[in-house]
Amino acid sequence: MTYLQLSACFLVIAGVAGLTLAIIARRRGPNPAAIGVTVLALLVLTAVFDTVMIATGLFHYSPDHLVGLHIGLAPIEDFTYPLAGALLLPALWAALRSRRRENDPHRDRRTEARR
Repeated sequence: MTYLQLSACFLVIAGVAGLTLAIIARRRGPNPAAIGVTVLALLVLTAVFDTVMIATGLFHYSPDHLVGLHIGLAPIEDFTYPLAGALLLPALWAALRSRRRENDPHRDRRTEARR
């Protein structure tokens, strides 16, 4: 199995889970603009820090299992993990917050107090 195949499996699982969790969260899903900014920041940070870590010899990849595309010294496969995290974690957070609101016994009293 190549790194790209492993990364693709991880990204598909995170995408499906993120979409499912966003549906569970209903109206209070994650903000797409915030996710976009987060993805951009994580990709830039991944490019910088992976390049530094690879340059210092902290780790290396077998070239036999890489596609061959790099950003800096970081192989393109490394960028799927921050992307998956940026898709999955906000959806998980929104779903958990939505579930907590549904189970909150004091919710009705607070809503009526605001009116």
